[in-house]
Amino acid sequence: MLSFENDYSCAATPEIIESIRNTATKQYPGYGNDEICESAKAKIREACASPEAEIFFLVGGTQTNQIVIDSITPQYAGVVAADTGHVNVHEAGAIECTGHKVLTLPHHDGKIDANELDEYCANFYADGNYTHMVFPGCVYISQATEYGTLYTLSELKAIRKVCDEYELPLFIDGARLGYALTATGNDVTLEDIARLADVFYIGGTKVGAMFGEAVVFTHGSVPKHFVTLIKRHGALLAKGWLLGLQFDTLFTDNLYSRIARRANIAADRIREALVERGYVLTFDAPTNQIFITLDNETSERLQRHVRLGFMEKADDTHTVMRICTSWATTDEQVEELIALL
Repeated sequence: MLSFENDYSCAATPEIIESIRNTATKQYPGYGNDEICESAKAKIREACASPEAEIFFLVGGTQTNQIVIDSITPQYAGVVAADTGHVNVHEAGAIECTGHKVLTLPHHDGKIDANELDEYCANFYADGNYTHMVFPGCVYISQATEYGTLYTLSELKAIRKVCDEYELPLFIDGARLGYALTATGNDVTLEDIARLADVFYIGGTKVGAMFGEAVVFTHGSVPKHFVTLIKRHGALLAKGWLLGLQFDTLFTDNLYSRIARRANIAADRIREALVERGYVLTFDAPTNQIFITLDNETSERLQRHVRLGFMEKADDTHTVMRICTSWATTDEQVEELIALL
């Protein structure tokens, strides 16, 4: 069955499979203390233009979000995020489980607004009872967002300015960062992300890796004993070289950007066909995620032939569905989907 359900339904890029095969019988120290991880870190530092960056490899996005937020947020504080943010909607209370409340702001096509963030913080400290309330302790955003939209460079700078004013660490979820960086019209570089965020991660799971995320601290702000904190959360992989190996491969010969761009090109072709055929695009997004509002009959008919991702009910007779391309999407699959449309 044709599938455009997500961007992590295939194992890994052939290059990563080959790298794993070539090292299958070699022995390495555990927990990421190996030369492969060091090589991957060096390549990421170079790509970020951040020679002092400290980098850690984790298995998945939920573990990464939970550990980073828990480690950078004071125990009396919460994390500010869009009400549509992954940490608020689709992580089963993983953040709250650490004792940190998710403090939500209204989203604008998946994004938070710097002025509203400023107003939220100002109102908090203007409240005479704020010592009885959950403090804003850090700010979480995603690039790309849950709706496939992008923060512009000016928007990121404005959010950074508010974070500086209230001494809030800025954490950027980069689960789909590769697709964001290579999207048509994007004006944000990896160097910009490294300069503006206190911590971010480069998503591998959804961008070609079998599994894994690379957490990057760029301002000397890495929490003390971060590896111990990772293990305390049960997320330290003994075979750490498997994570390093994948990122070492992704950051060789610009592979990460090349495969991400391929997914965006496929999505652009599908978006063009959707518009030509009169489908309703729910959001104007330039990345590999395409959201369409379908009447329920059309949705059911399409899903007899192609797997789509459910997003939300629009009303009693319409549903927002997601078409998601990936590094593995082929031209033949795109044309087959367009024929179905």
